[in-house]
Amino acid sequence: MSIDPRVALQSLTTALEEHLIAASARRGEGDPTVEAAFFAVADAFEVYDDSLYEAYGEVTPLEVIDDVDDDDDEEDAEEDEDLEIVQD
Repeated sequence: MSIDPRVALQSLTTALEEHLIAASARRGEGDPTVEAAFFAVADAFEVYDDSLYEAYGEVTPLEVIDDVDDDDDEEDAEEDEDLEIVQD
């Protein structure tokens, strides 16, 4: 059963609005309301992206990131650039 992309988009928009409300009312660093809203946005986005692909064969230019710590990825990329391929 596929979901109409318009319905999924409305759910994503609602999730984004709820995230904004939660972020503006944050009660500290680990506020569970903000965290729940964050994951609701991620879930709603994935549903929208999937429904868009199923209906029209299109995707958005966005993706949900799994790891928030990008510093390690940047360091790994820099290390890879420093590697040199040596052929015998």
